[in-house]
Amino acid sequence: MNTKNLPNLDKSVLAALNFFTENPPIRLNLQAFSFPLVVGSGNAYNAGSVIFGNHPAIIANESNFKQIIKNHQSWIKNKSITQALIISASGEKDSTWETRLAKKYGLKTTLLTCSPNSSAAQIADEVIVYKKLPEPYTYNTSTYLGMFLGVSSEKAETIKKFLKKIKLPNNFKNYAAYSFLLPDKFGALAPMLEIKKDELFGPRLSLRAFSFGEARHAKFINAWDKELVISLGENKYFGFKTNRWEIKLPSNAGIGFIMALTYYIIGKIQETKTPYFKKNITKFCLEGPKAYGQKNPFPLIVK
Repeated sequence: MNTKNLPNLDKSVLAALNFFTENPPIRLNLQAFSFPLVVGSGNAYNAGSVIFGNHPAIIANESNFKQIIKNHQSWIKNKSITQALIISASGEKDSTWETRLAKKYGLKTTLLTCSPNSSAAQIADEVIVYKKLPEPYTYNTSTYLGMFLGVSSEKAETIKKFLKKIKLPNNFKNYAAYSFLLPDKFGALAPMLEIKKDELFGPRLSLRAFSFGEARHAKFINAWDKELVISLGENKYFGFKTNRWEIKLPSNAGIGFIMALTYYIIGKIQETKTPYFKKNITKFCLEGPKAYGQKNPFPLIVK
């Protein structure tokens, strides 16, 4: 495949919203999970933090799950913790041993995945499957957006209509740095935006993301006229006044809306810059590290 034809992230967002308009994601009832252990690797950990941001849960990742589950043995024994929810779009890699470990401790395991025939799906007690689209490696747009919409029950078509009306600042492409300010209740999404910076731009462009509360902690002492501060809501303090882009959110905006909006804008940034991702992704997939002991390289398009 000619990588020049790979879509930028904004196009993947619109494609995902079109897809979910026709195929609404399965509803995820968080009330069915009473104080679960939630574990995810990489961006799935951030997705778990977003999904359970307003629900009692213990969030773990591939690095600390063994210690966390060990530390809570007494809570498991007295039935304060009875469930583990594993999040993995692929249902492979770390999710397999994470599911096995949770079952070893006697927890009921539920897997959130886009791969019903995966290794983890074969051993989990319950599998909740989300449909997704084929996308460039690392994009993971429809995967997590589907899960978020499953929690928030937002309408994909409504989100798409909002995005279509967005007008970029006249000098949008001239900035060398971009920062996102998120409402505090959506702050858990910030690491997912910074991961997109690593994937699409690496060290070649500055892209930061904070909740409004976090931004107060000296993040903008050194204002720069080449940084655009993009706030989802009013911004009274951060960045030069001439460098602020305030986006007024609808009152019912949920986490699916926020993810789609921010990913869409990052795609517009990608569109205006040198196509670093498209130039380098094939070599990374072919010559970079393989997936946890696997011999085959990562696919350029994840289906």
